[in-house]
Amino acid sequence: MRNRLGQSLSPYLRQHASNPVAWWEWGPEAFEEARERDLPILLSVGYAACHWCHVMAHESFADEHVAGILNEHFVAIKVDREERPDIDAVYLAATTAMTGRAGWPMTCFLTPTGEPFYAGTYYPKPQFLQLLEAVRHAWSHRRADVHSNAGQLTAALRETAGPPRVELSPQLLEHAQELLAAQFDEERGGFGDAPKFPPSMVLEWLLRRHARTGSPQALRMASLTCSAMARGGVYDQLAGGFARYSVDADWVVPHFEKMLYDNAQLLAVYAHLWRLTGDETARRVAQEIGDFLITDLGTDQGAFASALDADAAGIEGLTYAWTPAQLLEVLGEADGQRAAQLLSVTDKGTFEHGTSTLQLRADWNDRTSSSPRAAVPMSCSSGTSSTAGCAEPPSAKRSVRRPGSPTTTATSPPDCSPSTRPSTRRHPPRRRRRPGPGIWLRPGHCSMWPPDGSAPTTAGSTTPPLTRTHWSSGLADTPTTPNPVASPRSHWPCSRMAR
Repeated sequence: MRNRLGQSLSPYLRQHASNPVAWWEWGPEAFEEARERDLPILLSVGYAACHWCHVMAHESFADEHVAGILNEHFVAIKVDREERPDIDAVYLAATTAMTGRAGWPMTCFLTPTGEPFYAGTYYPKPQFLQLLEAVRHAWSHRRADVHSNAGQLTAALRETAGPPRVELSPQLLEHAQELLAAQFDEERGGFGDAPKFPPSMVLEWLLRRHARTGSPQALRMASLTCSAMARGGVYDQLAGGFARYSVDADWVVPHFEKMLYDNAQLLAVYAHLWRLTGDETARRVAQEIGDFLITDLGTDQGAFASALDADAAGIEGLTYAWTPAQLLEVLGEADGQRAAQLLSVTDKGTFEHGTSTLQLRADWNDRTSSSPRAAVPMSCSSGTSSTAGCAEPPSAKRSVRRPGSPTTTATSPPDCSPSTRPSTRRHPPRRRRRPGPGIWLRPGHCSMWPPDGSAPTTAGSTTPPLTRTHWSSGLADTPTTPNPVASPRSHWPCSRMAR
């Protein structure tokens, strides 16, 4: 059996061309193979900048033992969700229906006609092997139950397909606002608990709701959430742009992947908030997001790259976490201490191994604040300010585990030098200065630059590279006794999204 991804047009699929798994691209040939061999289909959906996709690829798809099982008992199909969003949307809906949540890598088991009967996200290798055996056994000994479950799920998805048949009324919109208020985190901004995703569409709706009705509650929820996100580590305080999500409820520790579509929507949110309130922080963040999109994601062809990888040199978030000693080495004693204070970089750290993600709890030019985490929130409609969402970041480091050393993807730079940045530009890099004492930056996320414009010390420095492990507690479904023919939700906890 051979891997058929080597000639794919997708860079993501070509990354899997060396796997021992006999991958097929999506197409009639793959389904014909499944019918002829009378085997179930393993459908794996991911994309190039997805960190957990790389982890699962390294742990399982590059493993000879796992590949042997897949090649003998399954027909394996690999899909790039950015190349085939239509396929992704169908099976994302199925995964959500079965588990209550969905994400990538997406792992689905299908009949030879393409009907899903079991689905999940990221699986560590031991759980993935256990699941493969359970699916193989069910396909061999409980085939009727498998087809029955697949048929019921497919019928249910067809019934819910298409736009909702609901007439929007003032009462319905008022009820929607009440539901959001019930989920709103009054202390930290956002909605619900960890992990927290920047809710761009919800924020845009709240701003429009306020513009239409004058609702102070709608503006307050949007303002506090925007402030909390912009001050936290989920926002790149050096180069602009938001990470995909925060693993904690305080917006401190992000998953470092930065997406084009997230930031494009958030740029509009912050621009509209500034237009509505005149808030200077909202204006600054909108400007910085725009700079990030043009500088880091702009391509020579005049288009935009879809994402920046979470990994650099095979390590997730390598260039985003700092220690006080590293800031002192790069910036010198005075500026290093000032930067550590303003950016909440402490000896204890907000991350692991004494490193800290960068937060900006006070403005660069706010020399009067004695606390580096003093909140400078965005204004509410009443003209007053609130510190909700800007609470002291948690000092306890999160329980972490490194599930495997991921491979560097096409969008991940092998080091932090400007010549190997993950995106190309239509113009030479510009050096610019952000507000603040003696902190010089170049566009991008790689490093802080000293005033003399010398090269960043994160490449070739005496400072050891920042090592990271992955916060993975609860990130994915790991059922101990997978049952592929159980009712859709009975053996699947409502998982956190593995990205």
